[in-house]
Amino acid sequence: MIRTDWTMAEAWAIHALPFPDLLHRAQTTHRAHFDPNVIETASLLSIKTGGCPEDCGYCSQSAHHDTGVKATKLMGADEVLAAARRAKAAGAQRFCMGAAWRSPKDRDMDRLCDMVQGVAGLGLETCMTLGMLSPDQVKRLKAAGLDFYNHNIDTSPGYYPQIASTRTMEDRLQTVEAVRRGGIKVCCGGILGMGEAEEDRIALLVTLATLPAHPESVPVNLWNEVEGVPVQDRATPVDPFALVRIVALARILMPASVVRLSAGRSGMSDELQALCFLAGANSIFVGDQLLTTGNPAAWQDADLLARLGMHIAPAVARQVAAE
Repeated sequence: MIRTDWTMAEAWAIHALPFPDLLHRAQTTHRAHFDPNVIETASLLSIKTGGCPEDCGYCSQSAHHDTGVKATKLMGADEVLAAARRAKAAGAQRFCMGAAWRSPKDRDMDRLCDMVQGVAGLGLETCMTLGMLSPDQVKRLKAAGLDFYNHNIDTSPGYYPQIASTRTMEDRLQTVEAVRRGGIKVCCGGILGMGEAEEDRIALLVTLATLPAHPESVPVNLWNEVEGVPVQDRATPVDPFALVRIVALARILMPASVVRLSAGRSGMSDELQALCFLAGANSIFVGDQLLTTGNPAAWQDADLLARLGMHIAPAVARQVAAE
């Protein structure tokens, strides 16, 4: 049963289960909604890097922080499509395009819609993360063929003011709701290891699990060290078992959502990734780089899945444009 009325007390009780019991419950839930031996894949490209006016304390692309990341202009559609073809050849099913903006300007929408149409024409699922959107922008992206929109809430409502001041948690949730109302699937998760308490990690998931509809995709990111950002001074490594517990809790609270191991996977052992898959994670990013951070090489992912007897999900059926 899909519930949207979870309480913090319920989530705490599940999170605190003995580890074998927690994994058994998560795996049982997972098997009721997914093939446990299948992993979905996505590739991520920064189509406009750096210079973001937001002050998110974890972000290397914020103009407020001196991180050495140089601001670039929005890429051309042809360049993006070339990257999408490479991603597809490397095994990606979904192609995600990210721009370091507070929100896209209307003058950029034609080019963005061309990118969406082009990537969809390759037979790939499409995803974008562009900051906050107006209802008209949502409508245009939907008409262009955008399947998913990523807009993470990052952390718990209580800890969020420690992370950013130029945008509120309510701003983020309003964008998620606007995307949902516009008929685009939602990709929304958070980041672990930014100095938050265990309670904040649970509250992050409860916030997502009590939305009117659960996000179709829930990325679980681990903080990557970035010199020059405020979070660097208070970041704390996430205990491996604590990560698995959060993945398991996400699976139990949001049974039909895809749970993706996102940023930070390059620092995980094969054994930790396997435990996360057992706990209900069923998606990964493929490709050597995410927006500005590294990612395991394709051969490493292929080797791990082969050793586990798992495999990549078949591509989603989609009309492919003649090239």
